[in-house]
Order: sequence, then C-alpha cells, then structure tokens
Amino acid sequence: MTSHAEHVNGELPHEPEKATLEGRNKVLGFWLFLGGEAVLFGTLFATFLALRNQNNEGPTAGELFSLPITAVATLILLVSSLTSVFAIQAMHRHNVKSLINWLIVTVGLGLAFLGLEIYEFYEYIVHESFDMKTSAFSSAFYTLVGFHGAHVAFGVVWIGILIGQLYRKGLNVVTAPKVYVSAMYWHFIDVVWVFIFSVVYLLGKVA
Repeated sequence: MTSHAEHVNGELPHEPEKATLEGRNKVLGFWLFLGGEAVLFGTLFATFLALRNQNNEGPTAGELFSLPITAVATLILLVSSLTSVFAIQAMHRHNVKSLINWLIVTVGLGLAFLGLEIYEFYEYIVHESFDMKTSAFSSAFYTLVGFHGAHVAFGVVWIGILIGQLYRKGLNVVTAPKVYVSAMYWHFIDVVWVFIFSVVYLLGKVA
C-alpha cells in the first residue's frame, strides 16, 4: 500500500481524495454523518408540517413569505453548488489556483445567501412582529430555516479554513479528502434548501 509520504512527495493521482485508505475512510464516514443529518432534518421537516397551520392569530405563511427574495436565495445557493463542482474538477486536474478560486467564489455565494436570510429574518421580526414566540408555526419555521442557516455558516467557515490550508500546504492526499467531504457537505445543505424552499415557502404560499 502506498504511504502518505510517497503521495505527498510524488505525483498525485487523478482522485487524490481516494488515494489512501484514510482518505477513503473519511469519505465513507462522512456519508454516514450525512445520513444522520438527513434524519435530523427529516424530523424538523415533520415538526414544521405538523405545526405550520398553528399560527395563534399571527401572520400566516401566505401573508408573510416573499417568494422573490427566497427565489434569489435559492438561485444563489444552487449556483454555489455548481461552483463547488468546478472546484472538485479543478482538484482532479491538480490545478490548485483554480481550486482555490472556485472555493472562494463558493464562500462568497454562501455569504450572499446568509445575508439574504438575515435580511429576511429582520423583516419578519421588526416589521411583521413574527419571532420565535409568536406561534408554534413561527417556532417551527425559525428552528428549521435557522438550523439550515447555521449549517451554511458552518460550511462557509469550514471552506474558508480549507482555503487557508491549501495556501499553506498545497494540494496533497491529506488536504484533498478534506476538500472533497466539504463539497459533499455543501451539496447536502443545497439539497436541504431545495426541500425548504418547496415545503416551507412554495407550499406556504399556495396552501
């Protein structure tokens, strides 16, 4: 079996994230982690669906939500998923400069999404008097959407740290699995947001 040192000092394979047993185990372990995250989000979705009509005379979803803002946020996050794909493609070409640039774009889009979400929450709380304590619906909404936003914020910080590691250490069989699983994580939170946009916002406007 090829050692870490041999890969770090020699030429990298096409898929450096799978070049070592440790790297493959990281990818497999992260799939298991994402499975647990899916169960957790599934529970939050089920709770939201059970409580979405319990508005305690507060604003309803149809009165509250603004689809143009959430549609723009959705587009931003979907594009960020595409840029993370470009980053992995650059990694497989061993183009570190392009890899870092695409990761920077991904982080920038993630920050733009968070900015829109913060603005949305501000509008609801300040102008609509819709906060966590307004109703069971508001509690379920902020828990689900806020929990997803926290995941996006974590992903932004994580990828930012990886960018720093790539600047310092370059691309090798140690950094490559970290980049790969961060892209897996980013795709996961993008998919979760598509469900949030469909179940929370679209269903809320038409139901």
